[in-house]
Amino acid sequence: MKLRRIGTDPATRREVSALCLGAMTFGTTVDEETSFAILDRFVAAGGTFIDTSNNYAWWAEGTQGGESEALLGRWRKSRGIGDEVVIATKLGARPRVPGGGFANPEGLSAKVIRESADRSRETLGVETLGLLYAHIEDANTPLQETVEAFGELVADGTVGLLGASNHWMWRVERARNLAAAAGVPGYDVLQYHHSYLRPRTDIPSRRAKDGNQGVATGEVLSYLREQPGTALVAYSALLGGAYVRDDRPVDADFVHPGTDARLAALREVAKQTGASANQVVLSWMIGHELPMFPLVGASSVAQLEDSLAGVELELSADQRARLDAAQ
Repeated sequence: MKLRRIGTDPATRREVSALCLGAMTFGTTVDEETSFAILDRFVAAGGTFIDTSNNYAWWAEGTQGGESEALLGRWRKSRGIGDEVVIATKLGARPRVPGGGFANPEGLSAKVIRESADRSRETLGVETLGLLYAHIEDANTPLQETVEAFGELVADGTVGLLGASNHWMWRVERARNLAAAAGVPGYDVLQYHHSYLRPRTDIPSRRAKDGNQGVATGEVLSYLREQPGTALVAYSALLGGAYVRDDRPVDADFVHPGTDARLAALREVAKQTGASANQVVLSWMIGHELPMFPLVGASSVAQLEDSLAGVELELSADQRARLDAAQ
């Protein structure tokens, strides 16, 4: 497994696997036996980076979430997993009441941040959360309060790295400036929906709602170029199977006149390499000039195996240029 550095502060940065395994459905739509098998195979292949959230997956069970974290905690305990595996989790979007959804999330107040982080540590069975994200924005809490609360978690050893998911870039930048002014750690990792196909720019993303950006636009990528070391964790990197399954249409956020050219280039390179389109996408992302960690889910060991093969695929300079040039 290829390893990459995540984090900019020498005191907290880590080396983690280039592929991040998403555990969103573990413990709900993916049963415990299958989830454990997927996790075991990921670690056996050298995987050390797993993603979850304290609200996964409330929509499957009509709860407040936490099923994924609970399963990961049981898996860690049964396998003797230590801090060699970084489990990233998120807070802020957990429903306040069972089944409440995103209409009334817990938010990012100092009280919620402390209580949610402690609950996640207990559920996961860890002393320190390797990476903690602010899951969605909270316009009702002063940003200074949120920033300082996250900084306190790092200061007392509760959290290693901090990240923001789905935030508008101006909010990310303001939060980082506030953190720097206060002398506390800021967001080192950004998580957005990103893939090989480019998002539409003529209409707002369907994920751009409730004060959240969602898709990694050109603005996000431009920001990363100007912030060396800041990493992008790209969720839904394989577009839910749309690259390889005829019954899975491409997400509307990525359908525009340039899509066909990108898909044609992808299919050409896949044919040249003998790899699947998914594997080419993962290889392209991992080898990108920006520090990109594709985040992929799996509902079977076979699905994970396909993604692992993508990590090992090496694209030639010409193949990468062909993919990049497609408009």
